[in-house]
Amino acid sequence: MKKTLLIAAAALAAGVISSEAQVYSQNVVGYVNVAVPAGSYKLVSNPLNAPTNTLAGLIPNPPPGTFFYKYTTGAGYQVYNFDEFDLVWYPDGNVSINPGEGGFILTPSGVAYTNTFVGNVVTGTSTNSLPGGYKIVGSIVSKGGLVTTDLSYPAVAGDFIYKYTTGSGYAAYNFDEFDLVWYPSEPTISVGESFFSLKLAPANWVQTFNP
Repeated sequence: MKKTLLIAAAALAAGVISSEAQVYSQNVVGYVNVAVPAGSYKLVSNPLNAPTNTLAGLIPNPPPGTFFYKYTTGAGYQVYNFDEFDLVWYPDGNVSINPGEGGFILTPSGVAYTNTFVGNVVTGTSTNSLPGGYKIVGSIVSKGGLVTTDLSYPAVAGDFIYKYTTGSGYAAYNFDEFDLVWYPSEPTISVGESFFSLKLAPANWVQTFNP
C-alpha cells in the first residue's frame, strides 16, 4: 500500500508536493490541499504544524459567508463565520486548531473552495489526547491510511468512529468487542480529514514519524 505522505524537504518547499511525496530531509515542510464542495459540510483537520495554528492562520481567505464548527467535548459546537463585509472570522479568528484537531467547514451555496494548509510535518512522537466521549480528531502526522493499521489509532472493544461524507452523511465503524476487528471494515482516513472518535474511556493516540 502506498503511503500518502504530504511532505518534502525544505529545499523543495517551493515545488509542487503531491500525495505520494517522499522524505528527503529532517527539515520537512509542505502543504496540503483540501477541497470543500460547494454549499456542503466537510470534516477537516489540521495536518501540519503551521506558523500560527489558529482558524485565521490556517484558513485565512475562505469564501465570504463560510462557517466553521469546532466541537468541544462536553460543550458542543462553537460556531465561527467568515464575515462577508469585514472578511474576518467572527467572533474570534484566534481560536486554536492544533495539528490533529479539526471541525466542520461549510461553504456558501454554489461556491466550491480549496484550502491550502502550509507548515511543518510533525516529526518524532506526538500524542493526541482522546477523552471518554466524542471528539473530532485527525492524524497529527501528515499521512493517510487505515486508521489503526497505518495511523496507530488505539482501538479497543466498544470504540466507534464516525466518518462524514458529503452527500451521504455519517458512516459508523465499530471495533467489535468479540472479534476485535473494525466492523464493517477498518476505516481509511485521508490527509487533512477529521472524524468523530467515540471512546468509552480516555486514551492517548500516539504516533511516531522519523524522516
